[in-house]
Amino acid sequence: MTAAVEASARRRSTWQRRDSMLGYLFVAPSVLGAVLLVILPLGAVAWYSLHDWNALSGQFRFTGAENYTALLEDRTLRASLGASVLFSAGVVVLNISLALLLAVLLNQKVRGSTFFRVVFFSPVVVSLVAWSIVWGFLLQNSGGINSLLGVLGIEGPNWLREGWSAMLAVVVVQVFKNVGLNMVLFLAALQGVPEEMLEAARIDGAGAARRLFSITLPMISPTVLLVSIITVVGSLETFALIDVLTGGGPGNSTNVLVYYFYQRAFRFNDFGYASAIAMLLFAIVLGLTLLQWQTRRRWVHHER
Repeated sequence: MTAAVEASARRRSTWQRRDSMLGYLFVAPSVLGAVLLVILPLGAVAWYSLHDWNALSGQFRFTGAENYTALLEDRTLRASLGASVLFSAGVVVLNISLALLLAVLLNQKVRGSTFFRVVFFSPVVVSLVAWSIVWGFLLQNSGGINSLLGVLGIEGPNWLREGWSAMLAVVVVQVFKNVGLNMVLFLAALQGVPEEMLEAARIDGAGAARRLFSITLPMISPTVLLVSIITVVGSLETFALIDVLTGGGPGNSTNVLVYYFYQRAFRFNDFGYASAIAMLLFAIVLGLTLLQWQTRRRWVHHER
C-alpha cells in the first residue's frame, strides 16, 4: 500500500513539474519580449539621459542630473507641456464623449445602424500618414474646408497656420481618426447591459437621461476606465499627425512633448537631453495611468 501511495505521489509530482514547465514555456515569449522591447530600452534611455551625447561629434560624456536640471529652465519644454495638456484634454473629452454618443445611438435597433458602424469605424484601419495628408489638403487656406465654408458665406481661417485653429484642427483630426475604436468598445459594453433593468426603469418613469446616468453608465464603467486609459496614453504619444499637419507650429502652439523629444534627438542630435524628455514623458504617462487606476474604486461598478 505504501509503495502504491509513493508511486502515485511521484506521478503527481512529475505531472506538476510538466505543467509548471509548460506554463513557463507559454509565458516565456511575452516575458522575453517585455524584457527586450520594454525594460532594457527603458533602462538604456534612463542611462543615456545622464549623459551629454551628440551622435555627430561622437561625444558621450557623463553629466549626472544636468539634463534634468536643464528641463526646469527650458521655456520650449514648458510650451510643449502646455500644448500637450491642451491637445490631450481636447482629444480625451471629445473622443470619449463622441464615442459614447455614437455607441448609444447605434445601439438602437434601427435600419442602417450596421452601415453607420462601418462608416465610423473605417478611419481606424486607414493609414495614419495617409489620413493626415488628406486632412492637410482639406485644411489648407484654399482647401476643401474653407471652400465649403465659403459656399455658406463664412470666411474660414488658415487652419494650420494660426495658433488656436492649428490646435483645434489637430485635435479634431485625431478624434475623427480614433473615435471609431472607442465606439466599438462602448457598443460591446452597451450590448451587455440587461434589457430587463432598462425596461423596469422605463416602467417606473425614468427618462432616457436618467436611465443613461443611473443604469447604463454604471454598468459599462469598466469599459469607460479602459477607454479613458487608452485614450489618454494615445493622446500623449501622438506624433505622426503633428509631424505631417503642422510640424509643431505655428511657433510652438502644437509642439507637443513627444514631438519636442523628436526635435531634440533627430534635428539637434542632442540625444542625452532628448532621453531626459523621454523619461519625463514616461513619468507623466505612468502617473496618469496609475491615477486613473487608483481612483477606479470611486466610480467603476463592482470595484472594491
